Amino acid sequence: MGWIGAIIVGGLAGWIAEKIMKFDTGLVMNIVLGIVGALVMNVLLGMVFGPVLPGLIGYLIKAVAGACLLIYGYRMIQTRA
Repeated sequence: MGWIGAIIVGGLAGWIAEKIMKFDTGLVMNIVLGIVGALVMNVLLGMVFGPVLPGLIGYLIKAVAGACLLIYGYRMIQTRA
C-alpha cells in the first residue's frame, strides 16, 4: 500500500477507533493512531498466526484493532499517572 493509501486508510481506521473507544482526537492523531495501530497489529498477529487478513479490508481491520489497543494502553498509563 502506498503512502497516500496508508494515510487515507489510517485516518479512517483512527476515526473508527475513536468512535468505538469514545476518545476525542483530531484528524492528525486519527491518522497516526490508524497507521501505528496497523503496524502494531501486523507485528502481533504475524508473530502468533503468520500472515493474516490480506488486502485493503484486512489492513483496515488490523488498523482499527491496533488503534483501539493503543487508545486502551494510553488510558491505562494515564490513569496510573
